Amino acid sequence: MKEIFVTGKTLPEAYHKALKELYENGEIVDCPDYNQLQKECSMTIFIEEPIAEPRVSRLIIGGAHEIMQYEFEILDGILDFMINAGENTWEYTYHDRYAYQVPFIISELKRNPYSRRAIMNIRDFEIDSANNDPACMQSIQYFIRDSKLHCKILFRSNDLPEAFFYNAFALIRLQEKIAAELGVEVGTYTHRSNSMHCYEKDFDLIAGYIKGINERAVENLTYNYEEDFKEMMEEEIPSIMKMVDEQKAKYNK
Repeated sequence: MKEIFVTGKTLPEAYHKALKELYENGEIVDCPDYNQLQKECSMTIFIEEPIAEPRVSRLIIGGAHEIMQYEFEILDGILDFMINAGENTWEYTYHDRYAYQVPFIISELKRNPYSRRAIMNIRDFEIDSANNDPACMQSIQYFIRDSKLHCKILFRSNDLPEAFFYNAFALIRLQEKIAAELGVEVGTYTHRSNSMHCYEKDFDLIAGYIKGINERAVENLTYNYEEDFKEMMEEEIPSIMKMVDEQKAKYNK
């Protein structure tokens, strides 16, 4: 199984490089659980300045609405009520798995800024070992070095064109939030997936993304978050909260 290391200054730069690496160097293997082939490798994506602009790629499935909703899910747990709420609801959310551990992260890094113990475990063996859709994210670890908060994420599995960007964007926002509570700057972001992949159904999609990366200027492939995209995301909040209210009513929450 191939090991690929990708580095970029910004999140979009690293993401675009990762797409090309997986497309060009990933191995085609079977994926019986989903009855199709996949391109796969083990991949570590290292982002030097995760909050630097441009911060948003245009080469994603979805847009401002989906990113805003996912950020709310990760940072605020707006859909935690869906856990075991009834038929066809969820067995976990990432927010539910990590949120109660954040006070430890804060206290541990205040106790010893050079600590190597600031880890949040996401995997729950009792649930995930018996779940048809176990958590992909396994752990989050933080380090303070040079007065900056560095973040290391481990995924057992990650769909690069469909999921990675949403995961990374929201987890960098969480990194920002924790850094602010600690009174330090945001450092590097490292995202490791033991199985970084693209399913056969998305082979043409990723090929189209690569064509865009090769032919278009970076300003036509990205958005600046602070100047443009943040406002676009905030415009989606009313419709997102309406959806949340409707789901709560459906499940009597």
